[in-house]
Order: sequence, then structure tokens, then C-alpha cells
Amino acid sequence: MVDKAEDEVSDHILTLPNLLSFLRLALVPVFLVLLVEGHDLEALVILAISGITDFLDGYLARKLNQVSKLGKLLDPAADRLYILAALLGLAWREMIPWWLVVAILGRDVMLVGLGAVLARLKHPPLPVNWVGKWATACLFIGFPLLMLAAYLEKTPGVLHMIGLGIALIGAALYWWAGILYLIATVKISRQNRSDSEVGGSHEGPQSDRLNN
Repeated sequence: MVDKAEDEVSDHILTLPNLLSFLRLALVPVFLVLLVEGHDLEALVILAISGITDFLDGYLARKLNQVSKLGKLLDPAADRLYILAALLGLAWREMIPWWLVVAILGRDVMLVGLGAVLARLKHPPLPVNWVGKWATACLFIGFPLLMLAAYLEKTPGVLHMIGLGIALIGAALYWWAGILYLIATVKISRQNRSDSEVGGSHEGPQSDRLNN
């Protein structure tokens, strides 16, 4: 008999995986300050620590059966905050164009709106698709390469161009994933409206008969 406990999601807050997630979140402002001030090597170390804790919290959550609702929220939130911090820090130092910042943040704003629509329809949040995962991976490869290029090369070089190229691919995939979320949300909204109309059409005659 398969143990179903592994699939359970708890409401616990103070778990070891969640504590690691809190550590990741606490290091976001440290990462941003180091990046803005040009301490690229130290910023890379913080990013590496974040990546290690990201792996550990997921591994331990499954291993110790400590998957929690809070943990499912903290993990993507930490990823987005690190992406935001990297965007702002790199743009501030003119290592990436500001339009890239606007493009990526614009996609996140759209997702917030889609989340509000789904909440109004009482539909659970959409799962992360593979395009979104690849987009995040590209951004987390491209941004560190840009920081490494700044540390090794005081002027933009080949490594900088590679990092920027991967970041641009990540941004394109980011929007591709966002469009897929938009299409899915539109389908859910139309299905909900169709179900409501069908339900209303069944209730209408019955209510008329009751009134008569």
C-alpha cells in the first residue's frame, strides 16, 4: 500500500525547509546592496548560497515530509525577488538596458492580474509550466554571467555578451510563459461563463414555474 503522507501539504510554518526559505528571502537585500555597490564576487556568493538553500529546502521538504502551503508560496516568491534585485542592480550599473527591466516586470504585473481573475473565479493558481521553468533558469544563468563578467573584465567583453544573450532569451521565454498563462486564464473564464449560463438556463424555467 502506497503511503499517501508524502502527498500531503501541511499548514505548518516553522519547518526546516521554510526556515531555509526565510534565509533566502533575508539575503535578497544583502544581494542587492552588494550588486549595486559593485561587489560582484560577494554578490555571486550570496546568489550561490541562495541556489544551495533553494535545492535544500525542496529536497528536505520531500525527504522529511514537510511540504507546506507556506513553502509553496515562499519558493517562487524568493525566485522573483532575486530576479527583481538582479534586474534593478544590473540596470542601475548600466549592464543591462532598462527596457529589459520594464519587459520582465510588465509580465509579472500581468500575472498578478491573471491571478486576481482566477481568485475571483475561485480557481486555484495555475501550475508553473515548463516554459516558465526554462525562463527562470535562463535568467539565473544570464545574470550571474553578467556579474562574473563585471568582476573579471572591467569593460564589456565576450562573457558579458553571452550573459546578456542568455538573459534576453530568458526574458523572451518569460513572456511566452506569460502568454500561455493568459490563454489558459481566458479559457477558464469562458468555461466558467458558459457553465453559469447553462446553470441559469436550467434555473430560469423552474423558477418561473414556482412563481406561477
